Amino acid sequence: MKRFKNILLVCDFKLKQQMAVDRAVSLARQNGASLTVFSVVREGSMGVDAAKSVPIPIAVLLEQMVADHREKLNDLVTPMRRQGVDARAQVVTGMPFLEIIRKVLRDKHDLVMLAAEGKGGLKERLFGSTSMHLMRKCPCPVWVVKPAKRFRHQKILAAVDTTDEFPDHERQTLNTLIMQLASSLARMDNGELHVIQAWSVFAEGYMEVRGGLSEQSIRKLRKQAKREYAAGLDALLKAVNLEDVAVHRHLPRSDNPSRAIIKLAKSNGIDLLVMGSVCRTGIAGFFIGNTAEKVLSEVNCSVLTVKPEGFATPVAKAS
Repeated sequence: MKRFKNILLVCDFKLKQQMAVDRAVSLARQNGASLTVFSVVREGSMGVDAAKSVPIPIAVLLEQMVADHREKLNDLVTPMRRQGVDARAQVVTGMPFLEIIRKVLRDKHDLVMLAAEGKGGLKERLFGSTSMHLMRKCPCPVWVVKPAKRFRHQKILAAVDTTDEFPDHERQTLNTLIMQLASSLARMDNGELHVIQAWSVFAEGYMEVRGGLSEQSIRKLRKQAKREYAAGLDALLKAVNLEDVAVHRHLPRSDNPSRAIIKLAKSNGIDLLVMGSVCRTGIAGFFIGNTAEKVLSEVNCSVLTVKPEGFATPVAKAS
């Protein structure tokens, strides 16, 4: 994979982030990319009475926190440079997700990497507020890395939508980007590539109940719909270089794409999900809005999210 040339690694020393650090270094080395190790000291507010009880001025305390973060970042960057990585460290203050996006806009980073804030599982979602803000609003791909026992991704899942009823250049280019990234990572890690395309018959229940269609007619419609979706998926796969990649196609019948993705990710032990997180077109069944939110609230693996061509972040670049 030679796509990324200017990687931003966001560090939070309260998290288990070694996997994210190792991944960023490996990717930077393989791409010959520059790597900025970035940390945001969150600025807080304090009431007047509380501020009086603090033995040192808040501004001085903030300076000490910045210095502490800078020292920790330098400890990370020094061994990276010994490995031949063009690495540098930077600490800023402010709201984390805003400062990260402003940094991306200002210095034209093409990938953001960070550790997952949560533990995942039944009781706790894997992605916290910073991750979710970035996956919604950051203009470049965002890779949220879950701590794991193995470094390489043995199973990578690409979630695509090849529906062709509504010609949509943004969606088509996003599908291609998802496949390019997922296949490159599968090749790099010598892993399996799983591709999911959920499908359903439009208004099937209504046609059966209100339209009086027989079960035989419904089955015929299902077969036809599945053939069309399969043809679209095959066309997408043919357009991407899949040499030396073991590919598994999945075409589950479901009118709930998010549920289909979550089920497949869990049942197949997926290590990394590559998906679109935003699409402005509003095409039914695509990975937008509530669908993406549901997937990200329940999957328990690392996630690489990408935006459609022309996506504009609502965050303004700081002067």
